[in-house]
Amino acid sequence: MSDSQLTHINQSGEAHMVDVGEKAVTTRIARAQATITMAPETLELILSGQHHKGDVFATCRIAGIQAAKRTWDLIPLCHPLMLSKVEVDLIPDTENHCVRIETLCKLSGKTGVEMEALTAASVAALTLYDMCKAVQKDMVISEVKLLEKQGGKSGHFKAES
Repeated sequence: MSDSQLTHINQSGEAHMVDVGEKAVTTRIARAQATITMAPETLELILSGQHHKGDVFATCRIAGIQAAKRTWDLIPLCHPLMLSKVEVDLIPDTENHCVRIETLCKLSGKTGVEMEALTAASVAALTLYDMCKAVQKDMVISEVKLLEKQGGKSGHFKAES
C-alpha cells in the first residue's frame, strides 16, 4: 500500500467531497469485474435462453450500464459524471459454473471512473442473482475488483493477473 492520504477525509478527519475544479481534463478509463458462481443447471438455463424471465444477460447489461450512470447517486461523495462510454460484458465459464462480468467506463473529465466501473460490475452481478434466485438461492458473487485504470495524476494501474 502506498503512503497516499485518504482524499475524502479533510484535515479535521471529516468526510468531504474532493474539489476537482482545478484538475486537468484528461481521458479516463476504468475496467472492473465481478464473478457469480452457480450450479451448472442454472448456468445452462441462462445460456439456453429457457429462463422464464427472458434474456438474463441483456437485462444484466442494461442494469450495469444504468448503475454506472447513477453511481454518484448511490455512493456518497462521488461526483456526477458525463460518461462517454459504458460497456458490460458477461462471459460464461461452463467449466467453472460461473459468469464473469467485465465492465469498462470512459470519459474526458477531471475525476476517475473506477467507482462507475465497479458499480456497473456489482449491479450487473446482483441483477443476475435477482433474475435467477427463483431457481437457485445459493449463488455466490465474488471477485469484485478494479482491473485497470488510466488517466489522471495517479497514472496507469493494472491489477496483477
